[in-house]
Order: sequence, then C-alpha cells, then structure tokens
Amino acid sequence: MDQILYIGITQSFFAGLMIATKRNPQVADRIMAAWLFLIAIEMGFAIINKSIIQLYEFVFIPFTYGPLMYLYIKFQTEENIHFKWSYILHFIPFLVVFISTIIFRGRSVMQLENFWDTDPFLSFRLIYGLSFFISITTYSTVTFILINRHQRNMRNLVSYTSERITLGWLLVVSISFYLTYVAVFIFGAYVIFAKDQTYDPTLPSYFGLTFFAFAFSFYAYKQPGIFNEILTESKHLRKENLPEEDADPKYEKSGLKKKDARQYLDQLLKYMEEKKPYVDVDLSIHDVSDEMEIPRHYLTQVINGMLGKNFYTFINEYRIEEVKKLLVDEDYSKYTLTTIAFEAGFNSKSSFNSVFKTATGMTPSQFKDAHFNGPGSQDQHVPENESKKST
Repeated sequence: MDQILYIGITQSFFAGLMIATKRNPQVADRIMAAWLFLIAIEMGFAIINKSIIQLYEFVFIPFTYGPLMYLYIKFQTEENIHFKWSYILHFIPFLVVFISTIIFRGRSVMQLENFWDTDPFLSFRLIYGLSFFISITTYSTVTFILINRHQRNMRNLVSYTSERITLGWLLVVSISFYLTYVAVFIFGAYVIFAKDQTYDPTLPSYFGLTFFAFAFSFYAYKQPGIFNEILTESKHLRKENLPEEDADPKYEKSGLKKKDARQYLDQLLKYMEEKKPYVDVDLSIHDVSDEMEIPRHYLTQVINGMLGKNFYTFINEYRIEEVKKLLVDEDYSKYTLTTIAFEAGFNSKSSFNSVFKTATGMTPSQFKDAHFNGPGSQDQHVPENESKKST
C-alpha cells in the first residue's frame, strides 16, 4: 500500500500546485486545489500514522471531501456566484471530528475487530461511521443533481456540446468517488463482522483518491470557468433592452408582455431564415440576443414557452434542415456526411449523429441512402419552427 500512498501524494500535490497557479484562477480552481492538497495531506498522515508514530485513531480529513466537491460544482455551474460565509457551515462535521480526534488521541476508539464491544466508545464508533456514510451519500446525491440541472440549463444557453461546459467528466468522477467509498464501507463491514485483519478497509479509498488526483490533474486543470468560456466564445457585448410597458399576467414575473413575445418570436424566426446564425458552431443565446438586441431571458422565455423547446433543440433543428438541403445539393455531392454536418453548424460527429437520429428517426447514412436509393425522393421538410410561425 505504501507505493500507492507515495504515488497519490506526489500526484495530488503537484496537481493541486498546477491548478492553484493557473493564470487567472477562479474560485472553483482554488477549491479544487485545496481539495487536492488535503488528499496529499491525508495520504501523508497515513504513512506517518502507519510507519512512524500514531497521529490519530480515526480519519477526519475525508469529512471535507463532500463539501469541497459540492462547492466546486456550485461555483462552476452558477453564474455570478460569490462566496458566502454560510458555506463554512458545511465543514462543521469535519471540525467536530477533528476536535474528537484530539480528545481521543492515544485511546483505542476505532478497533474494527472489536467494533461491537460494549465499551464507552461504542456509541461514538456508530455515530462516526453513520455520519461519514450520510455525509458522502448526501453530498454525492446533491452534486449529481447539480450537474444534471446544469446540463439541462446549458441547453438554454448554447447550441453545441462540449466537455468544458457540460462537466460530463465531473459527473463520471463524482459517481466513481461515491462508489469508492461504498467499497470502503463494504470492506469495513467485512472486517467488523468477520474480524479478519487480512484486508485494510482504507485501501480502496487510497486507490480511489490516487485515481481522482490523476483525473483532476488532467481535466480540472483544463477546465475554464463555464460562463467565462461561453461569453469568451460570444461574438458581441451583451446588451439589455427591457420594455417599460405593463406586463401581461402570463409574463408578469419577467416583465415580458404577450404581444411583445409574439413580436420577438416573429423577429427570431425571420432572423434565423435570413441570417442563418446556426451555421456558427459556437453559437450561444448571447450571440442571438446581442445581434437582435433582445434580452437573453426574453429569448429563452419565447423559445421555451411559445415553441416548447430549449435553445439547443431550436438551433439544431435548423442545422438538421440545413444538412438535408446540402445532401441534395450537387455542389456537396462529393463531401462526406461529417463535412456537411460541420458546414451546417455541428461541432462534432457524435452530436450530429445523435441530434439527427432524434429528429428524423434515422441515422444520417440511412437518410442519405433512403433519399438517393429509395423509391422516389424524400420530401423537403420545413423546420417545425416555421410551422409554429404560420400558426
């Protein structure tokens, strides 16, 4: 196990150092760096505790992992978020366990082979184990919900997919993080009930933490602030042009009147027809908002409420129709499907295939074969957005 600990210490320390010294680090970067340094410290304590001198009877640093993961995701996925002192409350369990570690130093409190002994520390062992399991489970559940909510929200802001903004890598890591500690609890339960000291129940956690250190050093170092990334790719400065007239009750909360919503929708559909902004692979709702001089949240409300879809779906429907047109254009007859997809505004082959299959019920290749080889020609479909306009 010592080799794993030494690898984990080295990896987590240097990963934390790299992230902490990034150019223009965000609050989320500082949180991630702190997490990695704490992983290095925990592994260092484990070596000292095992080989040199017993520093503590039970671990306490892992009580910070759940709160740090939660805060990292929160600062990555919320726009214009600022640090609040109330966030410190998440670390109260860590503080309580840390103080308990000092109080019980030198006493045999957490002997797993005698876990159920009716000594004065039995209740403490039960509370400690249950508290840690609840902490890891609660924060893992909350972070999973936050990432999924963020991925849904992104579909109202951007028309493309990217690991940098969807945090797909972090979803995999957070699930793996929880499963690692589930394995720790399983090993611990085995040691307790079988009274078998052959296996060290902390071993899965050190393997897992070493893996997380590698994952964070690879992904978190390259992870920009999500909203900074979107605005950087946006082509224009954001503008706000808020109407001053009284709002219709349906749109009272946002200040958007029904007649203005109808007008905005007509303008939007005309803009899509004439300017074809969807061929821009990095198109965001900020770009459309700035070009049309309509507040972003009004556009979102119009697309969601009047068309019944998010921005991502709205834009990619136009891209699908553009692909269909290019497929029957002789000038594009020698181009591959992927090249045509990029011409229409898609930024990756996988997203193109997924969106196309969802929209048409066929893969791009099947659609092309059906058009050129099937009986008759395919009907030229009008985007659903146009049918909405006609009604």
